Amino acid sequence: MDAGLPARRRREMAAATSGAGRCRLSKVGAGRRPPPARVRVAVRLRPFVDGTAGENDPPCVRGLDSCSLEIANWRNHQETLKYQFDAFYGERSSQQDVYGGSVQPILRHLLEGQNASVLAYGPTGAGKTHTMLGSPEQPGVIPRALMDLLQLTREEGAEGRPWALSVTMSYLEIYQEKVLDLLEPSSGDLVIREDCRGNILIPGLTQKPITSFADFEQHFLPASRNRTVGATRLNQRSSRSHAVLLVKVDQRERLAPFRQREGKLYLIDLAGSEDNRRTGNKGLRLKESGAINASLFVLGKVVDALNQGLPRVPYRDSKLTRLLQDSLGGSAHSILIANIAPERRFYLDTVSALNFAARSKEVINRPFTNERLQLHVLAPIKLSQKELLGPSEAKRARGPEEEESGSPEPPAAPASAFQKLSPLQKLSSMDPAMLERLLSLDRLLGSQGSQGTPLLSTPKRERMVLMKTVEEKDLEIERLKMKQKELEAKVLAQEAADPKEKENYSPTTLRPLARRTVTVAKPLKRAVVMPLQLIQEQAASPNAEIHILKKKGRKRKLESLDASEPEEKAEDCWELQISPELLAHGRQKILDLLNEGSARDLRSLQRIGQKKAQLIVGWRELHGPFSQVEDLERVEGISSKQMESFLKANILGLAAGQRCGPS
Repeated sequence: MDAGLPARRRREMAAATSGAGRCRLSKVGAGRRPPPARVRVAVRLRPFVDGTAGENDPPCVRGLDSCSLEIANWRNHQETLKYQFDAFYGERSSQQDVYGGSVQPILRHLLEGQNASVLAYGPTGAGKTHTMLGSPEQPGVIPRALMDLLQLTREEGAEGRPWALSVTMSYLEIYQEKVLDLLEPSSGDLVIREDCRGNILIPGLTQKPITSFADFEQHFLPASRNRTVGATRLNQRSSRSHAVLLVKVDQRERLAPFRQREGKLYLIDLAGSEDNRRTGNKGLRLKESGAINASLFVLGKVVDALNQGLPRVPYRDSKLTRLLQDSLGGSAHSILIANIAPERRFYLDTVSALNFAARSKEVINRPFTNERLQLHVLAPIKLSQKELLGPSEAKRARGPEEEESGSPEPPAAPASAFQKLSPLQKLSSMDPAMLERLLSLDRLLGSQGSQGTPLLSTPKRERMVLMKTVEEKDLEIERLKMKQKELEAKVLAQEAADPKEKENYSPTTLRPLARRTVTVAKPLKRAVVMPLQLIQEQAASPNAEIHILKKKGRKRKLESLDASEPEEKAEDCWELQISPELLAHGRQKILDLLNEGSARDLRSLQRIGQKKAQLIVGWRELHGPFSQVEDLERVEGISSKQMESFLKANILGLAAGQRCGPS
């Protein structure tokens, strides 16, 4: 029975992994995604504690080859469960076999500005701490990785190489959901943050620079004694916390474009899952065991969510998974070393660890190069007094004798000046002939058309940006000068137009600033269109006067902040004027409709709906007919404001002869 993936799924994963191994990872643009890199899983089987397997206690796990193993099926003892991983290390494997086969190949990615992670997982007493730390006779993954990494940085960061490298280390533990700094135990509980680029960081975490393995031991060994350990029935020195060693490799390019890279290596020794019935934990040990099992449970949920492609991955449910966000489903090359025990009493823990490892190898990460550009800061340049003066000041500063005897062309700048300004002087380890040619080219470019810093001191892209900025500033200055001239001309014109103000003006008195006149907004002009029938009837009668709209002048007051009295200004507006006969005719029609019309006829009037029509009919039945249109206000539910809008809306149309009542 195979506990791995289906054959088709395994082929797709293998193709993705091989593709990621062939191509060189680099920083990805906005339109591309980083190539995938699957989490690689290795399983290590520790030997029996007493060194030999008893006849009555045969091992429950057996290795088949360098990548696969089998374990007895507890449901059917005649069958076995088979697992296949990237590597399998039996009980006779050494520390060098584990390190050289799984961990050492990922160290090279740190020099490319990428992240890497190594996790030791397994039940308590399975040998995780031995795999990561080891002993003085058999050093584990951490000392071997630091020794090789420091050697690589010394070789790549030597004089004459394009990159300068530096290494720093931090050491922390997660104890009962508290992040504690092992290098500075007095710092207390630290918080885990995320920057704008999605990188996980811990503000306040101590970072120690290291240049040799002796420096690493000087900081690491005292910090390891600060880690929380305790005795249980299964292990005399059981880890009660998750330990994380963070190593950062910073790279700075010595020449333009002065790029910076940062690679991080996480070396994680996870605390083992515990069955309290077998460990006999009580009190504080029981509380520690609960925190460990809870964080490992969240770790399993994260792996399952990544494999199922769920929209939410519960990284924030635990400090451990929050810190491992880069290692699982993030941007790191991850190696999971699952440690298992051969004894049958650890059978359930071994099956659980193998199932977690089988699910973890399906997780896909997308590593990329953490690279950014850094502007090169030049050293301050000291100029002489003549160079600080402009050409006209320098000419006046020279004596008359120097002006007569001076040559029209200035003397060439000495070579030492260019050597002070050139960043190429830092490359003292280069070939002397090549260095001399570069310095000659720098001096030539500086003498042909440069003022100040030579061209080689600034990259091309930055130089173009500077030139564009200077051009924009010049245009802005010219625009401001033109605006100033326009304002001055406007002031002179105002002074010429007001001679009295010019006479009263004295240099000692300051004129108040001209204030802007604030005017009242003009009302909208309204026009009412009369029906054609009314206009034709009025035009047919000889004595009728048609006054539909009349243009009337009206004065408006202008408020000025300067003047004491407001100014008046005539303004044209439109006013509605209708003959009294037409108004009386419209009111009579409305009154007839109110007294004789049904509820349906009343709804034909504007502003009268079903409810108001029924109120009018009921009031008419109780109190009799209306004597005038204004009696409509006595109807309950009709206010005076509604009455006014009703008259405005209906009287003109009815006066014009619109058909809105009974025929």
